[in-house]
Amino acid sequence: MMENNPICQLFGISYPIIQAGMVWASGWRLAAAVSEAGGLGIIGAGSMHPETLLKHIRKYKVKTAKPFAVNLPLLYPEMHAMIEIIKAENVPIVFTSAGNPAQYTRVLQQQGCQVVHVVSSVKFAQKAVDAGVNAIVAEGFEAGGHNGREETTTLALLPLVRQAIHIPLIAAGGIASGASMLAAFAIGADAVQIGSRFVASIEASCHQAFKEAVVSSKEGDTKLTLKELTPVRLLKNPFYDQIQTCYKEQAQPQEALAKLLGKGRAKKGMFEGDLKEGELEIGQVAAMIDQILPAKDIVNEMLSGYNKTLDKLKAMGAFKQ
Repeated sequence: MMENNPICQLFGISYPIIQAGMVWASGWRLAAAVSEAGGLGIIGAGSMHPETLLKHIRKYKVKTAKPFAVNLPLLYPEMHAMIEIIKAENVPIVFTSAGNPAQYTRVLQQQGCQVVHVVSSVKFAQKAVDAGVNAIVAEGFEAGGHNGREETTTLALLPLVRQAIHIPLIAAGGIASGASMLAAFAIGADAVQIGSRFVASIEASCHQAFKEAVVSSKEGDTKLTLKELTPVRLLKNPFYDQIQTCYKEQAQPQEALAKLLGKGRAKKGMFEGDLKEGELEIGQVAAMIDQILPAKDIVNEMLSGYNKTLDKLKAMGAFKQ
């Protein structure tokens, strides 16, 4: 799997495990730890000002020379400054999301960047291919954070996208174990992108209280909401309850929801650890996570689980004609 894997070859990494670019969780420490473990670490720029991103890139480079990426939500208001920093710092890989990939793909590739775009539908996957991206992340409805409106699960989305495109494909959403990694490979993925599992890591930059809330969560404790503004999967808490009250009490809830959200709710919850008034973005797989581990151990656990599951299937005769 590893030697001839197109994503490993494209990025120059040992294992087809990509750490997602998550707001308030994906600083240079986590990215460096994942890359050092053989995967691809990503610095999540969605919660950073340009000067903050520059500091994280430079701290990453001091820590390790391994390949890394920066995640850029394309609707970010300071995008031009972000692009200039990425060009000046020779960032080797950029993951784009939440916008039109045609805007910056060629510009970044002219600087020697590999560009990957995150999609939640076949239509947007095809548009990304037309824009010339090097690879695609197909992210299912199970994922945490901002998500697609279609509510297509990873199990359904991945083979549809695989059938429609012919460039390397990364699966995301609902993947937190080696067994689910193997399942993603079976239906068309060349690699997996892991978000929620790395939130519950020692190196993640989010607040310890948020990490512990993730570990304590159970099945059904997350919900995709706020489709009127921008869909996001949240861990249920008093702030989530306020959102639901808006839906019940307002015939046209958009304005009330926008006022309720205001600014800084995600920072308040995930970075500052306010579990009552903050926004807590996490995927459905939070219910599977029962401990906070070093990122290296998470990578090794994924690989071990992948191999054990593969051996189990072989022993069952799953591959016999």
